[in-house]
Amino acid sequence: MSSPSVSILSEIPEELHDTLKGYLSRHPDWDQDRVVTAALSLFLLQSGDTDRRAARIYLDSLFRRS
Repeated sequence: MSSPSVSILSEIPEELHDTLKGYLSRHPDWDQDRVVTAALSLFLLQSGDTDRRAARIYLDSLFRRS
């Protein structure tokens, strides 16, 4: 059994793109990668993923720990 492939390259709706650009311009301590990491890890947590790694990554992204 092979493991699933994950591709991060994705198009997003223009409205979401514009909102993200606005957010990033007002919050220079955040970047696109940090926002996507926080959003994806939060989605996984809210969807019932019980893997503590997702929780750690979410918290690290919020508090900017590498």
